[in-house]
Amino acid sequence: MKRGQRMLETAEQGRLSKSAFARALPGLRESLLNAQFALAEKSRASLLVLFAGIEGGGRSETANTLNAWMDPRHIRTIAFPRPTGDEHAHPPAWRYWRALPARGTIGIFTNAWYNDAFRLQARGHAARFAQALENIRDHETMLACDNVLLLKVWIHLSEAAAEERIAALRDQRWRLDPLDRTRKHMAAYFRRRDVWEDVLRATSSVAAPWFVVDGADPQYRELTIGKLVLAGLERAAVPARKPGATRPARTPHPPSDIDEATGALRAIDLSPALSEALYDEALPMWQQRLARHTRRKRFGKRSLVLAFEGADAAGKGGAIRRVTGALDARQYVNVPIAAPDDEERLYPWLWRFWRHVPRAGGITIFDRTWYGRVLVERVEGYCSVADWQRAYGEINHFEEQLHDGGAIVCKFWLQVSKAEQLRRFRARELTPYKHFKITPDDWRNRKRWDDYQQAVGEMVDRTSTEHAPWTLIGADDKRHARVEVLRTIVERLDGALA
Repeated sequence: MKRGQRMLETAEQGRLSKSAFARALPGLRESLLNAQFALAEKSRASLLVLFAGIEGGGRSETANTLNAWMDPRHIRTIAFPRPTGDEHAHPPAWRYWRALPARGTIGIFTNAWYNDAFRLQARGHAARFAQALENIRDHETMLACDNVLLLKVWIHLSEAAAEERIAALRDQRWRLDPLDRTRKHMAAYFRRRDVWEDVLRATSSVAAPWFVVDGADPQYRELTIGKLVLAGLERAAVPARKPGATRPARTPHPPSDIDEATGALRAIDLSPALSEALYDEALPMWQQRLARHTRRKRFGKRSLVLAFEGADAAGKGGAIRRVTGALDARQYVNVPIAAPDDEERLYPWLWRFWRHVPRAGGITIFDRTWYGRVLVERVEGYCSVADWQRAYGEINHFEEQLHDGGAIVCKFWLQVSKAEQLRRFRARELTPYKHFKITPDDWRNRKRWDDYQQAVGEMVDRTSTEHAPWTLIGADDKRHARVEVLRTIVERLDGALA
């Protein structure tokens, strides 16, 4: 593109003769199929084709053509109209995460998250629109880092070509309603041309560039986009970094900074304790208040996300059971998080958490969470240093999206002393019905106590935000920890539902 040239001007030039199209098509289709099968066989990445641009420019026709040229069993095409039903009851990003293609497959989206930004601009929300574009850029960069190759195609028509398209549609009388709608959208498109230019420039990045394609000639459009898809498939089949090819994580802090990194944990008071009598009085009181909040009409427009982390044997399970004891079983889902399974490894790492995000009026309890990326994966070297370092920003963005979508996010770290952890480990070994709670991994993790404490300290420092603060609880006394968890949830609901 020439210096100073507008991005949409680069598209106003494509024409292709029928004979040239006929000569090029067989070879392109064969190459597309071969590249698609190579992608499916290696399953190292996925290809996500995102169409946007002018209404009536040929987005749906091109999507249909790609399905015809390749094996449609490994392609999922989704148009994203305004959210309805269950989609409307979740944060906006939920439906896009659920629709992401698995590694080895192709997804074709129409507009997707760009529609949400366009609606903000149309309503005059300039600041929110600018923030939405920044969020889109961060989101697409994150997907690219997780082996989703993004191919963004903006289909453009000149005003003259748009008039020709309207004239051609006018002869198809059975399409009168779509014709009226298309004419209206085309008029709006040209009125807001400067907006589209800004969007293209703001969201075109190295990780996810825009390709502007002239849609006037269907053959030129489809052949051009077919070649772009072929190039994308070839890149996706050989990613720059293979999943799992990581090097052991190493802390970026020198030893002198360890005290600073673990300061928040060392400040936790582990001495508070509740007598059995006080516990028996406090527990039902806080459970009753929690039950009342989750049955309020106002809560039906919000949701609750409870994230539990903590040292091994800190009592997360016991605290969760006291929370669920106050809830209607139809209202909550308890999600235990372990190492990702075969299906979960096919998607970006946050996908398995997004799929469990609650709808309005619902509650999801995560027993271990997305923080595994900056804890066990970091300390044990299960991901690269670059992966866990960028995860802090991705986590904050994730939690901000939950908050903006109406979720009340409560995050708990339960801390025990090293001596108390040892006592509980030994008690589990000596109690037959608790044998399942103690594994060789627990003893191995204990040997890296200092490494984990440093990782936790940095995690708290970098991910405790106004909309999703950490609550650090001393858990040497289990009764105290359980009541503190309930009290914190109730107080957060008091503020959110006031």
